[in-house]
Amino acid sequence: MDFSGLSEHSLEACRARETLDRVAEKWTVMVIALLGDRTKRFGELKRECVGISQRMLTVTLRGLERDGLVVRTVYPEIPPRVEYTLTKLGRTMLEALEPIIVWTESHGDEIDAARAAYDHRTSPEE
Repeated sequence: MDFSGLSEHSLEACRARETLDRVAEKWTVMVIALLGDRTKRFGELKRECVGISQRMLTVTLRGLERDGLVVRTVYPEIPPRVEYTLTKLGRTMLEALEPIIVWTESHGDEIDAARAAYDHRTSPEE
């Protein structure tokens, strides 16, 4: 891709930044990946996103819904049932993220080793 024609303030650059900001949020990739398997209820996502707070999951899902990546369906039942599903657009985002997820899984041990070596080199001696 040739980005030489893009100015710093161009619409395309801003949209790319917005998309990268969304993907860079702590829980976004995990939620998208989990919804890639199938439609899930809030409680299922909460259990599978170990360490996420209820509030952060709500914020993440709302952001994904606002961007058109996730659809929220409320069923008029008692108690109410709410499900989340990737949209067609959300599936294309998952397809774009899959190579990064695979790369991370393939190189996780190398990343851990590099971090440990760096931390060892830069830690103050006792």
